Amino acid sequence: MPILRLYTDGACSGNQNEDNLGGWGAVLEYAGHTKEIFGAEANTTNNRMEMTALLEAFRALKKDGQTIEVFSDSAYLMDCFRKKWYVNWLKNGWKNAKKQPVENRDLWEQLLPYLESHTISFYRVKGHINTASPSTNMDAHYEKFLEWNGAGFTYDDFLHIVDMNNRCDALANKGVDSLR
Repeated sequence: MPILRLYTDGACSGNQNEDNLGGWGAVLEYAGHTKEIFGAEANTTNNRMEMTALLEAFRALKKDGQTIEVFSDSAYLMDCFRKKWYVNWLKNGWKNAKKQPVENRDLWEQLLPYLESHTISFYRVKGHINTASPSTNMDAHYEKFLEWNGAGFTYDDFLHIVDMNNRCDALANKGVDSLR
């Protein structure tokens, strides 16, 4: 069975302001087919939009039991799953290491069941890489990607992942624009 790849991104214009606009975007890629989804929310945060992008990508899945690779530029989102922060959160009654309530608990509670329904690997990607600029050192970005995620990806894989991540960024910004 082919691997399903989910590429996600969130954006928030005015993230630290009381009134702001958030957008999220995701691309689902399976067996040569892609599906793009996006949306928006007012008065949110960048982290919530990153999480919403992944949640909506999961909700778009048609069946359980899939092998999934998730790519995101959100260290917050990827570190939670890769470092299994959620395990201690659950043990500690949704308190973080500082004994404070876990932020965005409502979204984490919606995301976690998908870990039981699928086999999922999480990969971090540097966001906003301008592949068209001659001053962008793609080799350095590739080395960083391998450092974060292991040597299981070719340079061509990396270029494709960056392109898909950039598509998600454009979709998230499209979501923000839809609120203006």
